[in-house]
Amino acid sequence: MEENFGRVKQVKGTVVEVEFLGEKPKIHDLLVLQEDPTIILEVHTSATSNSFYCFNLSHSHKLHRGAVLINTKRTIEIPVGKEVLGRVMNLFGEPLDDQGAIAATTKKSIYNEASGFDTVVVSKEIIPTGIKAIDFFSPIPKGGKIGIFGGAGVGKTILLTEIIHNIVNQNESESVSVFTGVGERVREGQELYEALAENDVLKYVSLFYGTMGENATIRFKTALAGISLAEYFRDVMKKNVLFFVDNVYRFAQAGYELSMLMNTIPSEGGYQPTLPSEMAVLHERLFSTLTNNITTFEAIYVPSDDMQDNGVQSVFTYLDANIVLSRNIYQEGRYPAIELLSSSSSALKPDIVGEVHSKTALKAQQLLKKSASLERIASLIGESELNEKDKIIYKRATILKNYMTQSFFVTEAQSGRKGAYVGLADTVTDVLAILDGEYDEADPYKVRGVGTLKEIAQ
Repeated sequence: MEENFGRVKQVKGTVVEVEFLGEKPKIHDLLVLQEDPTIILEVHTSATSNSFYCFNLSHSHKLHRGAVLINTKRTIEIPVGKEVLGRVMNLFGEPLDDQGAIAATTKKSIYNEASGFDTVVVSKEIIPTGIKAIDFFSPIPKGGKIGIFGGAGVGKTILLTEIIHNIVNQNESESVSVFTGVGERVREGQELYEALAENDVLKYVSLFYGTMGENATIRFKTALAGISLAEYFRDVMKKNVLFFVDNVYRFAQAGYELSMLMNTIPSEGGYQPTLPSEMAVLHERLFSTLTNNITTFEAIYVPSDDMQDNGVQSVFTYLDANIVLSRNIYQEGRYPAIELLSSSSSALKPDIVGEVHSKTALKAQQLLKKSASLERIASLIGESELNEKDKIIYKRATILKNYMTQSFFVTEAQSGRKGAYVGLADTVTDVLAILDGEYDEADPYKVRGVGTLKEIAQ
């Protein structure tokens, strides 16, 4: 038994260096303080031949130099199964919702090797969200990974919540959902929980929260807990899974904080040198198999609205579609504030979305690009000074951009406007009508916030 004992060498915030002179622990083993087993550390990496850097998963006021730790030879495990649906949990699978203990009898480690490529399949289906700008310009591939990019306060979490509401409502009998809150506000987690309960979809969703107030280790590991549950739903319960994570940048940021505490030399971009491998661990377990799929939606905070930030760029490699939110559009009052030309999807192909949708989207993008070159002229000398051909292009683009605004179900209480779910076929038909000039006489501002064009008088 003595071989399982180690001693604390130093405590540096969330990172604790522990020395083992007997049997060495394995990576991810959990260590508990002998005098207080509620204090838990996790072995992360070697520091020297006999010492290891460990992450502190609990409070640290009883940790001190020389304190004795016991290796449990276990890793972090979470409860899995249908019993966790409708529940809110922390990293350890402990309930946070005041609904009593979770009755699940099966537990699963949050660590798992990604399966081989022979089990991975790529679907050619799309998942409609009922949100016009997304379904038309950035269709969601079933089993794909979708990134929602935006700076602070431009509507990432609201958009993610609306997607959850719409997709789960439409597919409640076909799939289950896992939401993982990484480093976000407690208030946002509470609002999401209440919105899901109010719309009667909470029973199909499991939620993991590692909020902004938690230490960096908890925030970093919470994402892995959500992935493990999603894998169980896919592989054991044979369910299609919708996996939501808010916010992937906070995951990268937590890794950076831990890296600094371990005196790791940062990479050229200022982030931890292990950032690419950490993103790989996060994303490569989220894939579709021959029988079931995991469709992933990721909110990604963009610091200082800089899309070239290395932490943001590290996510792009893994995405099948990206939705970019713009502060300028948000300030103009066009919601959702999606930058239509910057958003894209690998599913926007004739063999996936169909010939009509694909060609219409291409024409719409061409119109928006032409309009973008006219905007500076119009802002300086006025729209009335454009020639007749350019006036038509500019007005059609304005109508199209306003048409892509929409009232959300999850903001009805704040906005006073009833939410709208718009089918993809209606969106394609309406965009074709705009491109063909059928609404050239319409007031562009009357188009803002409508569901379909049938709602306005021509």
